[in-house]
Amino acid sequence: MADGRGACRRAVDEALAAWAGLGYYARARNLHACAVRVAGDHDGRFPDSEEALLRLPGVGPYTAAAVAAIAFNRPCAAVDGNVERVMTRLHAIAAPVRAAKPLIRRKTEEMLPADRAGDYAQALMDLGATVCTPRAPACGACPLAQDCAARAADAAGAYPVKEKKAAKPKRRGAIFILRRGEAAMVTRRPQKGLFGGMTAFPATPLTRDTAPEDWLDFAPCAAGWRALPEPVVHVFTHFALQATVFVARTRRTEPTGPDCRWAARGNLDKEGLPTLMRKAAARAGLIEGD
Repeated sequence: MADGRGACRRAVDEALAAWAGLGYYARARNLHACAVRVAGDHDGRFPDSEEALLRLPGVGPYTAAAVAAIAFNRPCAAVDGNVERVMTRLHAIAAPVRAAKPLIRRKTEEMLPADRAGDYAQALMDLGATVCTPRAPACGACPLAQDCAARAADAAGAYPVKEKKAAKPKRRGAIFILRRGEAAMVTRRPQKGLFGGMTAFPATPLTRDTAPEDWLDFAPCAAGWRALPEPVVHVFTHFALQATVFVARTRRTEPTGPDCRWAARGNLDKEGLPTLMRKAAARAGLIEGD
């Protein structure tokens, strides 16, 4: 049992390392969890219904409908951004996309053919990607042009209606790089939350603003911490972070916590560090800047 858990942990680590730098790290964990579920509960074969697909880790409404329709020809409405654009223009849906999603799905389902659901799904996606484009749509080449309410009103550019974007909150924090010879101390992030399960440097809680006078309270140990002059800046989906990088050296041989370990400087590129942590490592001169 222990060997099985260890193998599973290594597989998750490999998935996270391969995903490093792409963001949305929960997707890598869900990819592994989904593979485990398919192998264990479905004999290695993906379920062929939208309902069963929705029960897989990391599979949402669009993915479930797209797989069911395209792979198994199930009558499902796969609605991505391209389809949303086609439907809002075709029906002149004046509500912002987020509020209009149920209506857009209903309109997409109303057009589902009796067969060839996969072709229908792909055709709508391709129509949005290549003809009904965000800017300068090729309405003259569109097979739905005659029925398009937005074209009739010469208002294709007004759809889909966009919501006003709120300014992203700005947060402050610190990242701590403790060096011992040619090694740096790294930790494994908690499974849930930002960078879940990934290798990173110790840091303040990065999902909330932390005042500068409190930063050293989160240092992994007492040391001669020195703040580097220029912070690293990273923009996440929901907030922008400015993180000051602190560096220190130590002679201690043991890491400071159960989830910490020493990583050789020459191997940091293989650790699958998130982009923010790679920026911090580059700022500290441990790796080449991205």
